[in-house]
Amino acid sequence: MPRTQIRARNELIRSPALSDPSSTLSEIPHDSYCHAARGHHTHGPYHDSEHGFSVPTDVGLFERLLLEINQAGLSWLAILRKREGLRAAYDDYAIERIACYGEADRERLLSDPRAVRNRLKVDAAISNARTVLLLRREFGSFSGWLDAHHPRSRNDWVTLFRATFRFTGGAITPAFLVSVGYLPGAHHPACPIYEKALASEPRWVRG
Repeated sequence: MPRTQIRARNELIRSPALSDPSSTLSEIPHDSYCHAARGHHTHGPYHDSEHGFSVPTDVGLFERLLLEINQAGLSWLAILRKREGLRAAYDDYAIERIACYGEADRERLLSDPRAVRNRLKVDAAISNARTVLLLRREFGSFSGWLDAHHPRSRNDWVTLFRATFRFTGGAITPAFLVSVGYLPGAHHPACPIYEKALASEPRWVRG
């Protein structure tokens, strides 16, 4: 089965049907996530209902940030397949609970096959949960902090995230912001999901 490197969402496997030039996706670049994800059994549901859509809760935003952090060095397909396990390992992404994790929790996560067993990523999850709690005190919510700094360029977002969170940088930060609707580019305009994503009123659309 052919493989293609998708810059927006890392390596994934396309089915032959998605490579058919007569398909409705023929206007979409073949190296785009929209072209490769549509109809894929794992990428498809995420692409069609989450990628680039507005995320209304802090827990949802925090989960998506941790997914991007955990994806570093791995394929996005691997992270989507581990998603439910990660959620369970991190107590349903309860930010207050994760912020209180101590050494026993670190060791638990590092031995839990549901988690990505990388100490830097585990430490980043705990540190970033504590950071979100601090941001809530000043801005009311994680989204309130994001809104207070919107809009800004990708480079400025990267600088801000590096100064605020751990294990975020030039690749993770834009991927997170595109995925949760603070930066454009999640869907090609010819993608059948483009209008659906816009209807969720992502932050980049609202200005």
